Amino acid sequence: MTGPIRSTCPYCGVGCGVLVRKTDTGVAVSGDPDHPANFGRLCSKGAALAETLGSEGRLSEPLIAGRRAGWDEALSLVARRLSDTIAAHGPDSVAIYGSGQMLTEDYYAANKFMKGFVGSANIDTNSRLCMASSVAGHVRAFGSDTVPGLYEDLELANLVVLVGSNLAWCHPVIHQRLAAARAARPGMRVVVIDPRRTATCDLADLHLPIAPGSDAAVWNAVLAAIDARGLAHWRDRLSGYAEAVEAARASDPAAAGVDLSGFIDLWCGAERVVTVYSQGINQSDSGTDKVNAITNCHLATGRIGRPGMGPFSITGQPNAMGGREVGGMANMLACHLDIANPRHRAAVQSFWNSPAIAAAPGLKAVDLFRAVEAGRVKALWVIGTNPTVSMPDADRVARAIATCDLVIASDIVETGVTRRADVVLPAAGWGERSGHVTNSERRISRQQGFLAPHGAAMPDWKIIAGVAQRMGFAGFDWPDADAVFAEYKTLSGIAGAQGGDFDISALTDEAPALWPQSPLRRGGRFFGDGVFHTPDGRGRMIAVIPQRQEVGMRLNTGRVRDHWHTMTRTGRAARLSAHIAEPFLEIHPEDAARIGLQPAMLAEVTSPGGRAVLRVLVTQRVAPGQPFAPIHWTDRNSAAGRVGALIAARVDPVSGQPALKEAGVVIRPYAAVWYGFAASVAPFRPDCDYWACATSDTGMRAELAGTAMVADWPAHARALFGLPDADLSLLSDPSRGTVRLALSLGGIVQAALFCAPSPVALSREAVVAMMGSRAPQILSGRAALDRPDPGATVCACLNVGVNTILGAIRQQGLCTTGQLGEALGAGSNCGSCRPELQALIDRVRAEPGTTPRITAAV
Repeated sequence: MTGPIRSTCPYCGVGCGVLVRKTDTGVAVSGDPDHPANFGRLCSKGAALAETLGSEGRLSEPLIAGRRAGWDEALSLVARRLSDTIAAHGPDSVAIYGSGQMLTEDYYAANKFMKGFVGSANIDTNSRLCMASSVAGHVRAFGSDTVPGLYEDLELANLVVLVGSNLAWCHPVIHQRLAAARAARPGMRVVVIDPRRTATCDLADLHLPIAPGSDAAVWNAVLAAIDARGLAHWRDRLSGYAEAVEAARASDPAAAGVDLSGFIDLWCGAERVVTVYSQGINQSDSGTDKVNAITNCHLATGRIGRPGMGPFSITGQPNAMGGREVGGMANMLACHLDIANPRHRAAVQSFWNSPAIAAAPGLKAVDLFRAVEAGRVKALWVIGTNPTVSMPDADRVARAIATCDLVIASDIVETGVTRRADVVLPAAGWGERSGHVTNSERRISRQQGFLAPHGAAMPDWKIIAGVAQRMGFAGFDWPDADAVFAEYKTLSGIAGAQGGDFDISALTDEAPALWPQSPLRRGGRFFGDGVFHTPDGRGRMIAVIPQRQEVGMRLNTGRVRDHWHTMTRTGRAARLSAHIAEPFLEIHPEDAARIGLQPAMLAEVTSPGGRAVLRVLVTQRVAPGQPFAPIHWTDRNSAAGRVGALIAARVDPVSGQPALKEAGVVIRPYAAVWYGFAASVAPFRPDCDYWACATSDTGMRAELAGTAMVADWPAHARALFGLPDADLSLLSDPSRGTVRLALSLGGIVQAALFCAPSPVALSREAVVAMMGSRAPQILSGRAALDRPDPGATVCACLNVGVNTILGAIRQQGLCTTGQLGEALGAGSNCGSCRPELQALIDRVRAEPGTTPRITAAV
C-alpha cells in the first residue's frame, strides 16, 4: 500500500468515507475529505477503526462439530446436508438469516442462491429489526422502497424534525452537519420528538417528550391541522386523502401527553421541512403506520423530493439500504422487483437461468426462528449476526437454534450462534474484503480490502458460491467481487426496463454515487414532480388509527455513543469502552425512590421473556415509568446485561418488524452482598453472579457483584486471574467489609481486585493505568501524586477525561465548547460529547468565585 486507500466505514448507515494509510505499526484510519457523506469527519467509532483490526478472538479456519477442517471438507459437508434436507423436506426447510453488515455482493450471492436455486424465499436479515417498517411505509406511500431525499436537505431545510432518532449519538456525523447548518443559518429550527431527553435535544429549539408509542397521534394532529389550514396543496395528486384526514380528525392529540400546538405551528409554517426518523419509529408493532403518518403530512403538503423537504429514514447499518436494493429480505426480489409479480419473477429467473424461483414471500425474522423452534426449518445458515442477543425473545431464539438439525454460522468471531453451530465458517472482516455498500441517502460507495484475510477466512460471497457450486448450481463461478457486482448491475438494468426506480447499470464505480445510475438518469431526488411509482402515478395516503398504549413500567431501549450493535468490533477498542463500560438502567428519581434503588447499585429487571441485571443511573432524562437501557452487551461481555432477553416478540403486522424499542418490565433491587472492580494485564473470565467486562489500554477491566460472600478473597483472586504464584498485597477492613488486593510478578502489578458491601468508589482509570507497572500505591485506588488522574473519559475521539476537562475550565476560565476544543481537542472531532462538555462548563460556572474567560461564543 503506497498511498491512502479509500474505503467506507463499516458502522452505521451514514456511510462515511475513510482513508487508510500504512504506518510502521499497522494502519491509520482517517476521514476522507472528498467523500460527500462526511467530508472528512468521523465519529468516535470510525476514528477508532484501526484499533479494532487485531487478530485476537478471530475465527481462523472452518470448524465441523468443533474440530478443525479444511474449506473443501466444510463446504462439501454443507452442500451435501443442504441438498439432503431439501430432498427430504422441500426448499422451505432451509433458511438463511443474514446481516446489514454484508456487502452488496454477499447479499446478491445469498439472494440468488436461495430464491433462484434453492427455490425458497426463506432469507431474511437483521435489517428486518431496524428498517423494515420504513420499507413497508415507503411501498405503501410511494409504490416503491425509495428514499426521496438527500443529506443536503437537512442543511437546506428551515425546519428539521428528529423523531425517534438520537442523531447525536447514533449518527454523529450527520448530527454535526445539521449543527453546522443551524449555526450558519440562525433562522433554522430543530425539533426533537422523543420520550427521553437525549444528547440530540441540546441542538433543539423544542423538545417534545411525548408518551411512548404516541407518534401516530402526533402526526395525525399535524395532518388534521394541514387540512384545516388549507395547506393540502397536493391532494389532487394523491389517493386516500379523505380517509387519512378522517382518521386523523378522529385521533386524540392528548394521547401524546404534551402540548402539540407550538410544534404544529412550526411544521405548518415551514415550507422547507425535513422529518428525520429512525428506530424510535420503525421498531414498533405499529411502525409502518407511524411511517405513513409522517409521509401523509409530507404528501398532503407536497413537501417531498424538493430541496430541503421530505421524510427521511436514517438507517442503522452500513448496508441495510444495499440489502433492500438487492432483495435481501424475505418479501423482496432483487433490484426492487416484486416477488409477487409473475412478470418480475420471470425476468429474474430468466437472467439467472435458474431452475426455480421463489413464488411467494418467505419467513420474516421472528417467524423464521419460530419455524426453527417448531422444526419446520431444519437447516439454518446465519451470516454475520448474532440473533441470540439481537432478536426479541433472545433466550427463546438461542434455545431454538440449539435444537435445529443443521446450523451453519459464518462470522469473524465466536458468538452465541457459532457456539451452537454444527459448521462454523470463518468470514473475512472489514479491511480484508472488497465490495459495495449503500448509505441512507442512496449513495453507493466501495469498501476496499487492504489486509490479507485472517487465517483461512474468506468473503461471504465466495463462501456462498462455494456451497452453491458443490450443490451443482451453475452461475456462481465469479472470479472476484467485481464480477458479482457487474452481474448485479446488469440485472438492475433489466429491472429498470420493467419500470422500477432502481437501475445502476450505468454506474462507473469510480467514486461514491447516488442511484439511480442509468442511461437516462443520474442520482438526484425523487417525487418532487408529484409522480410516484404506483400504477396510477399517484401518491398514496394511509388512514392511520393510533393504537392504545400500554400502561405500567415500560422499558425504552437504544444505543450508547461509542458502541455499536453487539460490540463485536467496538469492544476491541479500549477507548470506546472508557466512556460507558457496562450496561445500565436510566431511571427517574421518583421510580428509584419508590423501588428502593440508589445510584450505582444494581437493579434486576424482569419481563415474561427473561431477566437482566443493570447498573442504576438515576436521572431526570427519563420520565417516571419510562426507564432506559442500552442494547449492546452480550454473554461475552456481560451475561446478565442482555437486554434482548427482556423484549417480547411482538411484530408489526405489515412489515414484520419487532417492537424492539420497548418492553413491559418489573424492576427491583438486585440482592448483591458485595460489589467489586477488577483490572488485569491478561484477559480473565469472572465467575460471580454479575459481571461486565471491557477492554482497557493495559489489558482488561470488569465490574463485579455477588449474592453470596466469598470466604477467602486472596484464593478467589488467584483463581480469578490465573496467578497462583504471584506476590500478594492485601488491605482489608473486616469491620467495613472491604478488601483491596493486588497480585504482582517481579514487582510488576498483574492484577488488582477491590471489593466492598456497596458500589466501590475509586479511580478506575488510575487503577487501569497502573496495570503492568511498578505501582506501590495501587491499593489506594488513586493515581500517584506525580501522575494526574484524567478521570472518566468524556471525549472518546481524543481520549480526554472529565478531570482534565474540569481542570482546564477552572484554570483557564473556558466558557464554551469551542474553547475546550481549542485547549484540549475535546469535542472537536465528531462532536457527540459536546452536550456533556457543556454540562461540565455549566457546572463550573455555578461554582462560587468562577470567572469565565470572555471571548466570542462558539
